[in-house]
Amino acid sequence: MNTIPQVLDERVIRGRAVTNAMLVIAGSAIIAIAAQVAINVPFSPVPLTMQPIAVLLVGIVLGSKRGAAAATLYLLEGLSGLPVFAQMHGGAVWLSSFTAGYLWSYPLAAFLAGWFSERNWGSRVLRASAGMLIALTVIYIGGWAWLSMFVGAQHAFEAGVAPFIIPDIVKIAVVALLLPQAQRLVSRV
Repeated sequence: MNTIPQVLDERVIRGRAVTNAMLVIAGSAIIAIAAQVAINVPFSPVPLTMQPIAVLLVGIVLGSKRGAAAATLYLLEGLSGLPVFAQMHGGAVWLSSFTAGYLWSYPLAAFLAGWFSERNWGSRVLRASAGMLIALTVIYIGGWAWLSMFVGAQHAFEAGVAPFIIPDIVKIAVVALLLPQAQRLVSRV
């Protein structure tokens, strides 16, 4: 027979598991919604989306493990055929297309952004920006390396990284300013 503290502990643990699952699902939904804000870039097979910044924000706000889990769930949703990738695409073919390297890098980037956040890098705008830039570099390297196999290293950089640097820096600055409010909101949950 279980004692009252054991029963309460089990309920707390189950409650935390449900809360964690809901946060991971919400994080994957945020990434999927951000993917739909997509602008085709001339001369590039890679659209400009809000996905990378959403991946970083999810990692920062949810932490390394839940952030990586949310990004992984997002990939699984897309793999299953749900239209969660940019421009309402879904299916296994998109995880081997020109942009697959960016997608595959999301769990690691979310983990890294969360790791920095867990070390209080998200509490200050400058440190949050630095942590996000480091995590964003993971996405750039993943996307560039994969795209290089199709078009060569130099063209992959020119078409798959260079056009996105300035817009992503602007997005990071905006997110860094919003982080304190987002972290307070999640801490209440």
